Amino acid sequence: MEPVPASGAAPASSLYRRVWRWHFFAGLLCLPFIFLLALTGAIYLFNGQIDDVVYGDLLLRPAAASASAAAGNLPAGELVERALRAEPGVARALQWPLDARHAVQVDVLQGGAVRQVFLDPASGALLGSMAEADRLMPLVKRIHSLTVAGTAGNALIEIVAGWVIVLVLSGAYLWWPRGRKAGVVSIRSQASGRVWWRDLHAVTGAFAALVILFLALTGMPWSLVWGGQVNSWLTANGLGTPDGVWSNIPRSTVPLSSLGQVSWSLERQALPASTPPSHHGHEMAAHDGPAAPGAIGIDQAVAAIAAAGLRDGYRLGLPNGAEGVYSAVRFRSAQASQRVIHVDQYSGKVLMDLGPEDVGAVAKVTDWGVSVHQGVEYGLPNQLLMLAGCIAAMLLCVSGVVLWWKRRPAGKLAAPPRKDGDRLATSVVLIAVCVGLVFPPLGASMAVAAIAETIWRRWQQRSARPSAA
Repeated sequence: MEPVPASGAAPASSLYRRVWRWHFFAGLLCLPFIFLLALTGAIYLFNGQIDDVVYGDLLLRPAAASASAAAGNLPAGELVERALRAEPGVARALQWPLDARHAVQVDVLQGGAVRQVFLDPASGALLGSMAEADRLMPLVKRIHSLTVAGTAGNALIEIVAGWVIVLVLSGAYLWWPRGRKAGVVSIRSQASGRVWWRDLHAVTGAFAALVILFLALTGMPWSLVWGGQVNSWLTANGLGTPDGVWSNIPRSTVPLSSLGQVSWSLERQALPASTPPSHHGHEMAAHDGPAAPGAIGIDQAVAAIAAAGLRDGYRLGLPNGAEGVYSAVRFRSAQASQRVIHVDQYSGKVLMDLGPEDVGAVAKVTDWGVSVHQGVEYGLPNQLLMLAGCIAAMLLCVSGVVLWWKRRPAGKLAAPPRKDGDRLATSVVLIAVCVGLVFPPLGASMAVAAIAETIWRRWQQRSARPSAA
């Protein structure tokens, strides 16, 4: 948001002034949202560690129980029964921990709201329960995506993420040394006041630009328009889960996202359907519980999933209705690869077993980007790198505002000057058009901004003309 000082001898070209002007307005309008995104993102990167501190009495087993983990766990069915005795309702899912420190979580539906019940997997001892809606990290995530504001918030966050891309690209152009050495990769030793803040802004952007750009791009899969359209296209063209995986498998109309949080590429993928025994026909169709009469039960389903090689660290969605399936979902992380297994609730047959190799190339790259974005792909180093990007983004917001405040005359906006005849280079316009086509909400907002600037410019010119005598 600040030009290179006169001592830097940056060329005051038409293109430079126009790029600086767009960088300024994009930053000024988006800074509050960018700061909020960076702050909530930095918090959510450590959601697991924070949960263990805030809800340690529920999520973590007593030290003595953790030490005796070798004794083995109780059957899943018994754990669910104990959870339902403590919190009556309909069991919807069971979360097996990835390590011996953590408790088993059973999700129980009670009158439209989910209650999470925590038990020691070995002894079955009840550690406590809480409403899903009361947990801190889901709220932080909803604020981060602005879904707390509904569809409008989700659309706004897509526009802001798009403008972050514009800010990074325009900032890189403004930062480019052009023969300078001072204030490029380090803050000048004698710098003070506005020059020091300018150097801080430029140097922070130089080192963090790629991480911030990565965060903006990998945040797009959750967006309302781009993310939704690309996900639908991948699913429709078999580029998420290839169609060949569905050979001779009955398909339901229920999306995998109904199970809760799942990998981005699988959100719109349909769940397989269980095939009820023919002699239960009408009775099964009317059933609305977690499992229909004649089903194998959760213990046999867990055994089938274990036989397929998945034994811990996954969330098991329980059948919902006559055609529901047992669905085991394990997210990719530094400790384990992504895995999804669906089991027929009557025969116990594994209907589908999806590993990393069963996801299309585009979806595989996107899922990898999402995983790195969330800080789970490479463990602590991944978290720290993304945290550095978030801190840098907040620092850029603060330094940008300070720079603007220090250079503006009192009571004026002090936007970067524009001279008559200033034009954007054709190459820049083409880049903007291409980016706008890829990210439609961003393209629409850029068009609105360009039109508004043109109208404002013409109004100023008319106001400056002397009135006729």
